[in-house]
Amino acid sequence: MDDASVQISCKSLWKIFGPKGSTLVGTADAELSPAQLQDKTGCVVAIRDVSFEVRRGEVFVVMGLSGSGKSTLIRSLTRLVEVDSGEIELCGTDVRKADKNQLREIRRHRASMVFQQFSLFPHRKVLDNVAYGLEIQGVKKKERYARVEELLRVVGLSGFAHSYPNELSGGMQQRVGLARALAVDPDVLLFDEAFSALDPLIRREMQDEVIRLQERLHKTVVFVSHDLDEALKLGDRIAIMRNGSFVQVGTPEEVVGSPRDDYVRAFTRDVSRAKVLTAGWAMRARTTTMVAPPDGRIVSGQTLLQSVLPLVLESEAPLGVIDSAGTLVGTLDRADVLAAINSEGSEFADYGQRRAMPLAQSAPPVQDIVP
Repeated sequence: MDDASVQISCKSLWKIFGPKGSTLVGTADAELSPAQLQDKTGCVVAIRDVSFEVRRGEVFVVMGLSGSGKSTLIRSLTRLVEVDSGEIELCGTDVRKADKNQLREIRRHRASMVFQQFSLFPHRKVLDNVAYGLEIQGVKKKERYARVEELLRVVGLSGFAHSYPNELSGGMQQRVGLARALAVDPDVLLFDEAFSALDPLIRREMQDEVIRLQERLHKTVVFVSHDLDEALKLGDRIAIMRNGSFVQVGTPEEVVGSPRDDYVRAFTRDVSRAKVLTAGWAMRARTTTMVAPPDGRIVSGQTLLQSVLPLVLESEAPLGVIDSAGTLVGTLDRADVLAAINSEGSEFADYGQRRAMPLAQSAPPVQDIVP
């Protein structure tokens, strides 16, 4: 990974809550199971030797059950929670070594957080709630109000600038929180289970809103969730967390298609694989003897299998799979698609070794291998 593209880098993070928990890091006790550790010391490991990087413009989702440590982890990125050991670098700043002024700079300018609780000021109108961060920065009223009006249009709240929070629905209040986070134009957005308190329909709308904003703004995002469907919808990469540790980190395809263990397999068992896995994932990689299928029998490697399935069912002939440059990188037939969709995970692990995109660099264009 290009270091210049990394916005967040965490190495060997530990956080142990309880009596003298910090002194347990690096000892044999820290390696005990959660139940054994609590029985012996009264402590709980919230973050256990976690390392990861988040690239510029990437949406990195951390998901797990309640108590897995995900909220502690995201809050540690700006030192709302102090870890016991490890390294945290955010936008080029060593967060753990930052003094008060540097930490204030990070929280005011570099990273903004959207919480599950809307945390709006009830006595302030929407306009002033959104403008709060700019006000703290010392931005003049005219300038910050102009910025707020623009953001309210962006998040679909035009006309509500002079409403109070209690006059808005839960979904609208969360849009205010999102606009407030965006107001200071941060490099990094942190979502701590931001949509979990919303009704399902409003939650889906807010997920769509994040996707729309990300397409426009290309922010670096860390998003904490306990909902796998939400993680699959939003994440460029997903980290599955359990008992303070990362069990698996990968793209949605990698997590669903090749779960690392039974825990991840159980998480993904009910996922519609056809809505996650792509032609590039399930294809047979190109060989030197491969020929291009007939005209019209070609699909992009990024095409979801739910769209490919009707095409392979209507004909015995395989589909050609191409990359974004139009290069043939593999073929896909009915058996490949059905195997990918019906796999229980462990049987599907070998598919992860023949994904399409890395092959595109050496494969010749389609026309060069048509007989």
